[in-house]
Amino acid sequence: MTIKSTISTCIIICTILTGNLHADDQSVLVQSTTSTANSGLYDYLLPHFESATGIKVHVVAVGTGQAIRNASNCDADVLLVHAKVAEQKFVEDGYGVNRLDLMYNDFVLIGPSDDPAGIKSITDATDALKKIADSNSIFASRGDNSGTHRKELSLWQHSDTEPGLHSGKWYRETGSGMGATLNIAIGMNAYTITDRATWINFKNRAEHRILVEGDKRLFNQYGIILVNSNRCPLSNTQTGQRFINWMTGDEGQSLIASYKLSDQQLFYPNAKPEISE
Repeated sequence: MTIKSTISTCIIICTILTGNLHADDQSVLVQSTTSTANSGLYDYLLPHFESATGIKVHVVAVGTGQAIRNASNCDADVLLVHAKVAEQKFVEDGYGVNRLDLMYNDFVLIGPSDDPAGIKSITDATDALKKIADSNSIFASRGDNSGTHRKELSLWQHSDTEPGLHSGKWYRETGSGMGATLNIAIGMNAYTITDRATWINFKNRAEHRILVEGDKRLFNQYGIILVNSNRCPLSNTQTGQRFINWMTGDEGQSLIASYKLSDQQLFYPNAKPEISE
């Protein structure tokens, strides 16, 4: 388990024991996908927001599924994840107010440089997964209901493959976050799917590399949602809305665009002033 995932687990345990993490009226609690934290984006953005507003941001970085569950339990002021259908349901069920597009990047399929499944010349992600399955090459899945895991499952479905039937054989479910799953995949000389931002910021690449990218089905949209105070009366609606306004406004969007590692842009802002369809 990585240090970040250990900290996130401790925060979740504290949440369960105390009932909420709302520190005061000058703070905002964000339930977030791990990729935005693993990429270093928050370390870059949040000091600017806190300096401009005096509002402290507390981030709980977990898989999207867990983040949505935490927010549904009123342990959040803002939800920032990347599983649009689940985000829309969160709003439809009355837990969130508006779902807004925030930014996007893409997913990539990584694997060992010797590429035993022979996928590096393939441009269709589902065809690549089919070749991995047909060759019984090891694939590491997060298996945690995260946004990345949901994307992976949708790609398997389009490839007419049921990887769960091979669980524990060539298909290995880690039940872990993205960083831990990448470490496991590299340790097993396995393939896996990751968001590009986490991969760019990942240090333990060994001989692994991006093998499949650019398929339009690998598009990765992030959304941001204010938790509904009608459902969660203790939520800090005002500070949560200020955070959302800043993230979707000129300064936040400009900073998102300017965040780079090794001269590579990790996220592309695309906030709009209206609710996303």
